[in-house]
Amino acid sequence: MSSKSSGRLKTNFVHAGRDPHNNHGVVNPPVYHASTILQPSLDKFEAARKPDWSGYRYGRSGTPTSRYFEDAIADIYGGAGAVSVSSGLAAITNAILAAVKSGDHILMTDNVYGPARRFCDEILINFNVETTYYDPTIGAKIKDLITPKTVLIYTEAPGSQTFEMSDIPAIAKEAKDKEILVIMDNTWASAMYFNALEKGVDIVVEAVTKYICGHSDVMMGVIVSKSSHWEQKTRSTSRNYGNASGPDDLYLAQRGLRTMAVRMEENQKNGLALANWLQSRPEVKRVLHPGLQTDPGYEIWKRDFSGASGLFSFILKEGYSRAALAGMLDGLNLYGMGASWGGFESLIVPANPAENRTATKWDENGQLLRVHAGLEDIEDLISDLGAGLDRLTEISDL
Repeated sequence: MSSKSSGRLKTNFVHAGRDPHNNHGVVNPPVYHASTILQPSLDKFEAARKPDWSGYRYGRSGTPTSRYFEDAIADIYGGAGAVSVSSGLAAITNAILAAVKSGDHILMTDNVYGPARRFCDEILINFNVETTYYDPTIGAKIKDLITPKTVLIYTEAPGSQTFEMSDIPAIAKEAKDKEILVIMDNTWASAMYFNALEKGVDIVVEAVTKYICGHSDVMMGVIVSKSSHWEQKTRSTSRNYGNASGPDDLYLAQRGLRTMAVRMEENQKNGLALANWLQSRPEVKRVLHPGLQTDPGYEIWKRDFSGASGLFSFILKEGYSRAALAGMLDGLNLYGMGASWGGFESLIVPANPAENRTATKWDENGQLLRVHAGLEDIEDLISDLGAGLDRLTEISDL
């Protein structure tokens, strides 16, 4: 871990997990492509098979490339350790699997990332692990849902599509009182704007695919644990499931980390500017962004978070046809239509949150559109989206 890391987050983004003078002066940690790791003697070979071995034994179990990245993330969060895995979903599933066994019960926020819901409904159920979904705004009342079999509360703030803010400290307090683990998906804000471990969360999962990488060319996730116990559990679980990150992805993630702070500041700036502008458009019914004072989650966001990312949603007024929506979206020049977010480019996708709700009801009739504000000039982003909304109205009036 770099001796240049400090208590200031921006400095840590630049220097954590680097050691140039132990790598021939090379600024970025080198890429180790490795499956086989050779040992110089029988004693070393046998030692490498023991649990307390601190070196390298096999590519899947870690290399200097993965260790530098994991040390950087753990340093930034102030955690006991971090584990890199092959995707954001892999971070979610392996963190959960490290905590549950047959017969257990978990609580899962109702606005959770869709694939995480499918994992619970299609995979965990086969292991006899029961999932109860809860209202993301439940706060301390989550204690009413805790059963003697509850071992885990899973949170995500704000939600992936609808951006409700959960009261993470209140949920974490109730969990701690019952000695229940809390896992949080912190991809939206990342450590840049919300250190979940300091707010009572035990394990953080992030899609490195998003802001840490920042360039839409990596599939990767990371699991960060507050305690060494859970760092060891999540590492063992992910390795037992054969999950690991590739060396080139690790290198790109490490490189992306260095500019993450300045990129996210621009994403935040553009996102808030777009969200405020959209509130004035006659086609828009509601903007879902916790950084807006009109948002129901604003007070929690203001209290707990130090900033926002570039991801938010807005809802169109009722009555626009699919043809009008297609005319709006198909003619956009700067906004791509595609899954994921967190890269340098702007994105927009339609979504239907009602398909992924069981504990709460999504009864908005207007079309929801999720936006990722990239790093383009804000005036260009407003102009392009404004022209799209104009087309929406024009086609509807034909």
